[in-house]
Amino acid sequence: MFKDTVKDLLDQALNQRKDLFLIDFEILSDNTIRVVLDGDNGVLVEDCIFVSRAIEHNLDREEQDFSLEVTSSGATSPLQLPRQYNKHIGRHLEVKTAEGVKLEGQLAAVNEDGVTLKWKTREPKPVGKGKVTVTKEVNIAFENIKEAKVKIKF
Repeated sequence: MFKDTVKDLLDQALNQRKDLFLIDFEILSDNTIRVVLDGDNGVLVEDCIFVSRAIEHNLDREEQDFSLEVTSSGATSPLQLPRQYNKHIGRHLEVKTAEGVKLEGQLAAVNEDGVTLKWKTREPKPVGKGKVTVTKEVNIAFENIKEAKVKIKF
């Protein structure tokens, strides 16, 4: 009952802000409400305040005591939804596939089926001694991605 009420309030807030979307929502046994958001253009503190107020101002603390945490997904948190990939085009991504293969490269493209990673590597020349730099590219379907993280480089 309480969870349904909170979820309805959360859905109403996110319907008002189509650029934001829900990553995780839970209510712990001590009535701590945890909401994790992401957005097409990132998440600002003001966005978290907006969602927090949309929930908190419509619940009665006299009826149900609770605490509320509204956060953005972390910069190094795994990407969970296909919608999250678009804003990371051009960044380096580390992808673990369902087959256990670990790939790292630049996120070159995103479509409705999956992502395209590109990276450069040194390989032996086909003829003669030495190595040559080649560009590799792979398309990975979303259903084959076990985990994907943005690699932050400084």
